[in-house]
Amino acid sequence: MNVAFRALALFPIVLPMLAEAQTDPPRQPDDGLEEVVVTASLRAQPAAIAPVSVSVLARRELEGAGVQHFQDVLGLVPNLNWASGTSRPRYFQLRGIGETDQWQGAPNPSVGFLIDGIDFSGVGMPATLFDVEQIEVLRGPQGVIHGANALAGLINVQTRAPQAVAERRLEGTFGGFGTASLGVVAGGTLGAPPADVSDLAYRFVLQRYRSDGFRRNVFLQRDDTNGFDETTLRARLGGSTGAWRVDLAALAVDLDNGYDAFALDNSRVTWSDKPGVDRQRSAGLSLRAAHAGTGGQRFVSTTGLSRSSIDYGFDGDWSFDPDYDFTSRFDRRHDTLSQDLRWLSGADVRNGADWSWLVGAYALRVSETNAQLDLYNGAVFRELDSDYEAVNLALYGQLERRLASGWILSAALRLERRSADYVDSDGVVASPTDRMWGGQLTLERSLGSGVGYLSVGRGFKAGGFNIGAAVPADRLEFRPETLRSVELGWKGTTGDGRLSWQAAVFQMRRADQQVSTSVQIDPGDPLSFIYLTDNAARGANDGAEFALQWRPDARWSIDASVGLLRARFLEYRRDVTDLAGREQAHAPSWQYALSFERRFRAGWFLRADLHGMDGFYFSESHEQRSTPYALVHLRAGLERGPWRASLWVRNLFDADYTQRGFYFGNEPPDFPDRLYVQPGDPRHWGLTVTREWR
Repeated sequence: MNVAFRALALFPIVLPMLAEAQTDPPRQPDDGLEEVVVTASLRAQPAAIAPVSVSVLARRELEGAGVQHFQDVLGLVPNLNWASGTSRPRYFQLRGIGETDQWQGAPNPSVGFLIDGIDFSGVGMPATLFDVEQIEVLRGPQGVIHGANALAGLINVQTRAPQAVAERRLEGTFGGFGTASLGVVAGGTLGAPPADVSDLAYRFVLQRYRSDGFRRNVFLQRDDTNGFDETTLRARLGGSTGAWRVDLAALAVDLDNGYDAFALDNSRVTWSDKPGVDRQRSAGLSLRAAHAGTGGQRFVSTTGLSRSSIDYGFDGDWSFDPDYDFTSRFDRRHDTLSQDLRWLSGADVRNGADWSWLVGAYALRVSETNAQLDLYNGAVFRELDSDYEAVNLALYGQLERRLASGWILSAALRLERRSADYVDSDGVVASPTDRMWGGQLTLERSLGSGVGYLSVGRGFKAGGFNIGAAVPADRLEFRPETLRSVELGWKGTTGDGRLSWQAAVFQMRRADQQVSTSVQIDPGDPLSFIYLTDNAARGANDGAEFALQWRPDARWSIDASVGLLRARFLEYRRDVTDLAGREQAHAPSWQYALSFERRFRAGWFLRADLHGMDGFYFSESHEQRSTPYALVHLRAGLERGPWRASLWVRNLFDADYTQRGFYFGNEPPDFPDRLYVQPGDPRHWGLTVTREWR
């Protein structure tokens, strides 16, 4: 917390000094809060009145608080955490619920992850920030919207849509630790469209980013063994013909990253002789077709297709001992094909209608192959190949009724069936089928320019597999999990539009809770340290979330949020240890974020972000915890005409913090159990320059 107090003390000193530099009238003043629409809900609606706890990170916030990846802005979202063990976040936790790894096991995420309607749940590394319009984080079970993959919530990334205005943008960055990037955007109308097509426009995005990765490998005398090499290519095309509106989005993201994050002394100086890799090459395509029918009724079809090739490996001993040399490699291919069909009434109870409704059908096919190869002193001693395919089919609907005195009652239901097939080279064959249901009952009332709501929901998550050559036969499969949730919320905006707020308190109860625990089968083999999932507990996840946005005048922007959480086991016995009453892993009891942005005359601007997090248990398998921390990020720059230049510093006070921790034996000859952690990124800086042509 000392860092937080130092940061707060910095603002009243720096800001008045910069204010003295004002000379010219402000450029493009912001007189209030812009309306933000939540697109990931069943029916798109303004965030200020959506009866759900949601954070929307808009483009201005992403450009001011971020640098390259969704990872940079995670701290701005209350009750959102992530487990590293990877070069970029793949595994998220919302309100304390979510996975921490998938070294073994069928894909079974608790947090849904979409990019332009393409399903990347469980493989969310392609979430680079360049030219992203907004990121929506819906907290709490979103099973009616996204089914079994959204037990804890949903993250929805929306890139910038094509506009019928010619635009060109060039952006470059360079900084410490070998940071360098170059990006280009081109968009506008696509020539003369056919006679029956209107507003046809395109948008093309290309960016390359590189960084050393904040580690020094002294054995190999290299600074790039944990580095980033990320290429983003996106294209969007949209237009209308008659009553139809069609939007096409495509992406190809190549993250050719290293992975050399752990050291025996828990420092950023590594000794690995065979550093790992964390490569993910993802391609995706989505097609959204919307038809406006009679009476305002709409039919919407969304098709998504993705393919991800993931090459993940690491030096199992984190050293260069020739007599104790372990390496592990996972080659994984993850493909998805999804189809959502939705029919919505033209009437909307929030616009005065007595009734509104929607019905939909959803299908998702996920296929994945895994090839695991473990080596000891260069020889193969463990190998496993597996094939997995699952098909989800669902029907869902929502009915809304306007009641007396401005009340609105909404009821939604989803029925889902998942059938899966699994086979591996060890001769394991399984074909389970899960039938699940979830729903939501919401009572809301308009309160001026805001809304108060009470929501009762039931979420669900499918069962799955523990896949791996070392998995005991009696722990290969686990059952579905269900979650009951009650949430009371209030959100609103003042009449002048300068202040908005939202608050929510929630209580969630988990049945047949899926719990991931670690096991080291052979104390002398670090690669026999594996994670297994069981239905071992009942859990309670209770808490509150608060957020505030204030625009006191055209130059000031202040945002604050707080997440409070008490995530604990109500019943859980692991071996001879009773963990009832203990906190769940990766569920910090508090998080906060505070952001200031000040725009001065002549185009100068300054932004400061402070966010902090309580300590949390790394795993259910041991008692090791992280320590609380606070991080401060600064950005200052100048906007003048088509130019924008900003100097940014991440982790200004060079705080030490950890992102992931493991507790096991990895040091011969006695192999004592020790805590090994992945340190967070140190202080680093960069300069970003942007030039636009319109």
